[in-house]
Amino acid sequence: MSDDSPVDRATETFVAHRNLLFTVAYEMLGSAADAEDVLQETWLRWVEVDLDQVRDQRAYLVRITTRQALNRLRTMSRRKESYVGPWLPEPLLTTPDVAQDVELAESVSMAVLLVLETLSPTERAVFVLREVFDVGYDEIAAAIDKTPAAVRQIAHRARRHVDARRPRAVVSQRRTRAAVESFVRALEDGDLQGLLDVLAPEVVYMGDGGGVKHAALRPIVGADKVARFLAGGLDRNTIPITLVPTMVNGSPALALHLDGELDCIITAHVEAGLIRGLYVVRNPEKLSRITSETPLTLR
Repeated sequence: MSDDSPVDRATETFVAHRNLLFTVAYEMLGSAADAEDVLQETWLRWVEVDLDQVRDQRAYLVRITTRQALNRLRTMSRRKESYVGPWLPEPLLTTPDVAQDVELAESVSMAVLLVLETLSPTERAVFVLREVFDVGYDEIAAAIDKTPAAVRQIAHRARRHVDARRPRAVVSQRRTRAAVESFVRALEDGDLQGLLDVLAPEVVYMGDGGGVKHAALRPIVGADKVARFLAGGLDRNTIPITLVPTMVNGSPALALHLDGELDCIITAHVEAGLIRGLYVVRNPEKLSRITSETPLTLR
């Protein structure tokens, strides 16, 4: 097979844009496993394309990925209806450059991904492509089989919906890390007042066990309830517990180990120095991307 065979050319282009395509699929789906499946489906369709007829190969790949992700998103919506307890996005161990890119880190944060969960599949696709990746209306229209005018309307509706629910301000990594460190100290010391001091009055705790691991079946709201739930859930006299700082989805997070084994990933949404959201993923099927870094990009 020659170096410039159609398959080799297709492979070279796909590999060059793979991180971007994964990021698009992940932000649309909130699931790394499903995003990888979408990339596989994208590749199978890409190798059948006559590259000589494609003017913008990057845009064409994004279009294929979007269509496949939309199909998967509709399937996932049905799957989530029977999910046990709250459904949280799959956490990713991310590379240092993700945290340094404020726009990227915000777009893949647990808080923002959860807001995107409240959109319809088409609204989510349009919002992600337009607001996160700055794709033009005409290109989005081609990707989702809508007119540019319809895409503009969907984008406006989705933007208004997200703006009403997304975090009010982007918090620096330093302030987030400081809040997480205070949270760890209070948790390790069993300091109920220390927990109350770092939790916002309206804090929301969400746990995702997926019916496989024990987790709260409904969100817990309010600093007092969340603090008492956390303080009562850690018994160091029974099983050794270790909290390890890590970087998940571009923000400081914690990996909790029970008796040396990874039990869950804890991420926090911080505003004004206080934790307003605690997201705990225990479902083992969602912890496979914590052992190695996942590169993400908006370009």
